[in-house]
Amino acid sequence: MSEYSRWRYLLPLASSAILAWAIYSRQQGTASMEGLVPGVDPTLVPRTIDPDHYQEPIEPKGHLGEVDFPTEQAILTTAPNVPPRITRDHPVVLQVPLETTTKTMQLTSTHKYEMWTFNDRVPGPFIRARVGDVLELSLTNRDESGNPHNIDCHAVMGPGGGAGVTTASEGETKTARFHLAYPGLFVYHCAAAPVPVHIANGMYGLIYVQPEEGDLPPVDREYFIMQSEFYCEPPETMDNGRPSPVVEFSYPNALDESPTAVVFNGHEGALTIENPLKAKLDETVRIYFGNAGPNLTSSFHVIGSNFHRLYRDADVLSPPARYVQTTSVPSGGATIVDMKMTVPGTYTILDHAIFRLDKGAVGYLNVAGPPRPDIYQSREAPAPCVGCKLHP
Repeated sequence: MSEYSRWRYLLPLASSAILAWAIYSRQQGTASMEGLVPGVDPTLVPRTIDPDHYQEPIEPKGHLGEVDFPTEQAILTTAPNVPPRITRDHPVVLQVPLETTTKTMQLTSTHKYEMWTFNDRVPGPFIRARVGDVLELSLTNRDESGNPHNIDCHAVMGPGGGAGVTTASEGETKTARFHLAYPGLFVYHCAAAPVPVHIANGMYGLIYVQPEEGDLPPVDREYFIMQSEFYCEPPETMDNGRPSPVVEFSYPNALDESPTAVVFNGHEGALTIENPLKAKLDETVRIYFGNAGPNLTSSFHVIGSNFHRLYRDADVLSPPARYVQTTSVPSGGATIVDMKMTVPGTYTILDHAIFRLDKGAVGYLNVAGPPRPDIYQSREAPAPCVGCKLHP
């Protein structure tokens, strides 16, 4: 046999042996990882739920309008507040009443804007449900402009996410029921035509569907943040020669994906001047973060911390990623992050596509407590930040 022929037969055998050894080593290392790494946070070990063997909840028998589940009114909260954890161990018909309105509100420090809202707020309320629940959405259209509105809920399985059966004209109320089969954090928004305009004007919110069992570890504080963009025409000139304090939607700017403002929770300053998030030293903070878009992907980041647990794309069944600095959240997506606050002070929340800072994408998390020179120490006094938005 020639030298070439010998290697022709031996190389595949050698490759197979190396591959088998690598797989065996990986399995052994994974199995023993918890014992080999000292100081592993027990709350960060892989979850007991195996997503590959996730059992879908038993669907209600018969028509959803005839289920015999008990009825429960959902606790709806406005940003940045989150409803309490659901402790019941059975499904319910969860009633969620929403109203659509238009309301002129402050968008930036200099301009107001006519928002299209759910329940008079941008973003709309945070909804908390449980896998197996029957979500009863009731939408009342109080928009006097004559625009129809509806709800496309990303947690709903079926055409349009429920939009087709919840479309309500002015003065109408539409009610529909949906079986919630899958856990996670989901965006909901209006999907009436033209869909992009309804989202761009403020019609969006978040719904968190808890797993039936094995929900996320308890934390000290939970908050709700939603990023979005607004596209505006230049202000018109009033009779007195001054620019109008109210700006209007710009379709060309939206098509060009050139936003006037990129904000958290509906307007500039929502998490800085008005309502900075708060925590205490050694507390664990969870943020439910959604990106309404309608166009931009967010590079979500908190300066001075990292995400001790990151549930990428709001996947709450798989083990979380650990100690991640920045995470991408696409338009129409969501994520959940946990942080351990080990040093007091002000932490800046932002989109690390960092020029968006000057368009309003900034918030503060203020952590109270005594200094921690064992972690963060300097003999120098902090330098003043003249004109800096990163530090209050």
